[in-house]
Amino acid sequence: MIFVTVGEQLPFDRLVRAVDECAQKLGQEIFAQIGETEWRPKKIGYEKFLNPDEFNKKFLEADVIIAHAGMGTIITALELGKPIIVMPRKAALGEHRNDHQFATAQRFLALNYITVAFDETELVEKLEKFSGGEKFEHEIRNIDPSPLLIKTIRDFLAD
Repeated sequence: MIFVTVGEQLPFDRLVRAVDECAQKLGQEIFAQIGETEWRPKKIGYEKFLNPDEFNKKFLEADVIIAHAGMGTIITALELGKPIIVMPRKAALGEHRNDHQFATAQRFLALNYITVAFDETELVEKLEKFSGGEKFEHEIRNIDPSPLLIKTIRDFLAD
């Protein structure tokens, strides 16, 4: 199962639409937490919001996570050893206030912890490869993230 999450704060129609439009080609169950996104998927299961227990259940059941480049989602994937592909929001498209998600995605990509799609075309290409049996370029299944790193990031986010 593929689990898609866009967070809870801002709409991310571009990500949800891209996954929905390629869903039939992927041939896998897909469920999305779409938040305030206006696009309503036609080919995948979705809810606007999930309570924490439902969210965690979907995250644990997933073979792969597709997400915005939110730190909380990336950290959770690292902790659980889930492969994740992120597509950062773009401020120029009104998806966020600035391009910090682009910087986050670049940094984690440089560490070889995540797979990044910088636009919808890349996202679809990477998803089609995955559903064809190929692994993502960057797998985190065997990475044991430093507890100190995780704590430092969590503390930073809490401030």
